[in-house]
Amino acid sequence: MEMLTSLSEGTQFSIQLAVVLICLFYGAKKGGIALGLLGGIGLLVLSFGFAVAPGKPSIDVMLTILAVVVASATLQASGGLDVMLQIAEKVLRKNPKFLTILAPFVTCFLTMLCGTGHVVYTMMPIIYDIAIKNGIRPERPMAASSISSQLGVIASPVSVAVVSLTALLLNPEINKNPLAGFDGYVDLLAITIPSTLVGVLAIGIFSWFRGKDLDKDEDFQERIKDPEQKEYIYGDSKTLLGQKLPTIQWVAMWIFLGAIAIVAILGAFPELRPQFTSKGVTKPMNMVATIQMFMLLAGAALIIFTKLDASKIAKNEIFKSGMIALVAVFGISWMADTMFAVHTPMMKESLGNIVINHPWTYAVMLLLISKFVNSQAAAIAAFVPLALGIGVEPGIIVAFAAACYGYYILPTYPSDLATIQFDRSGTTKIGKFVINHSFILPGLIGVIVSCIVGYFLALSFGYL
Repeated sequence: MEMLTSLSEGTQFSIQLAVVLICLFYGAKKGGIALGLLGGIGLLVLSFGFAVAPGKPSIDVMLTILAVVVASATLQASGGLDVMLQIAEKVLRKNPKFLTILAPFVTCFLTMLCGTGHVVYTMMPIIYDIAIKNGIRPERPMAASSISSQLGVIASPVSVAVVSLTALLLNPEINKNPLAGFDGYVDLLAITIPSTLVGVLAIGIFSWFRGKDLDKDEDFQERIKDPEQKEYIYGDSKTLLGQKLPTIQWVAMWIFLGAIAIVAILGAFPELRPQFTSKGVTKPMNMVATIQMFMLLAGAALIIFTKLDASKIAKNEIFKSGMIALVAVFGISWMADTMFAVHTPMMKESLGNIVINHPWTYAVMLLLISKFVNSQAAAIAAFVPLALGIGVEPGIIVAFAAACYGYYILPTYPSDLATIQFDRSGTTKIGKFVINHSFILPGLIGVIVSCIVGYFLALSFGYL
């Protein structure tokens, strides 16, 4: 230990950063829950090797993740999610010519309502079926929809990323320079929702013209010459239409949407929240606690009114992916806070002026970190406290919130890989050089446009 602690601060920082990056890269490579668990190795090296006092994991963020995930998983287990998917399919099948524009909006809205982009898996077979039966190159709506489903995370009132960013911006210990008139939750969504929707529109417009039409695609035409391949490509229709869903599933959907609506109203009107006095100052209950309460309430109401077997909640995809996100945020945020807190003064001196003079560099760094950790919430938990510590304006962080989505850069994310498998035509694919895959251009276009729109919205709100 003495040998390591006797090194200069710059050398210590370089070694520690290498350890942290190795943990992130290896954890991302192993996938799943490994990303959070690898944080334990980094913490062990930092504390026992460099005598760095352990930092603080993002407890508020983690508890909110838990509440939101349980509520969303309960919605799926109760069948309320099936109702949303059936409504979405009706919209798409009535307007097949505009599938490439509409499908990304549908998957984005589903994410905004449920708080997770994993709802896209059920929509992909439907989008593919509509595309191939109407002579539309499946890559166009499918790649756009996969990207848009993840882009919608930062615009969701019940997503982990939004709650994480809100909690960090409102934490006086982390954000020493709070934005005037910024209450966090609703004010953040007032930036991220419109900027995200414009980004999704840009993705749809670009995708409308990408690639060759199927009748002019030599590779596709060659494949369908084989009768077996043609039958496989065109296949049987996948649909939720015609299924009469029980009334109780509609009740489940409205309970969940009602809880989201109440949270949004309480965020917009702080005077409706309970008022508490501390140290002579009276303030409304904060939005982090409000979200946690109403998400737990939504889950409880779903169990009570739909007579749901509670044991089913922990068995679905939303719960599993949410718990993985919880462990990832725990390990990564704790490791990052431990390392960066001790070196913040040095980093502020060396990086502060660069980021302050060139705000776009913050967005680039957040984008790359997101790719390393494969999670928007984990990227925010790891990088936003550091950015605030080295002097990045909170207004910049709000404006470039969409930059927390960068894990489309390499086609390794589950929703992208699943989309490739769902496209039986082979038009959605990974290119020869890996980086030239079907998702990178829609992803870059969506994030860049969202960041530009977010910047101008932040300017108009007076945050910059």
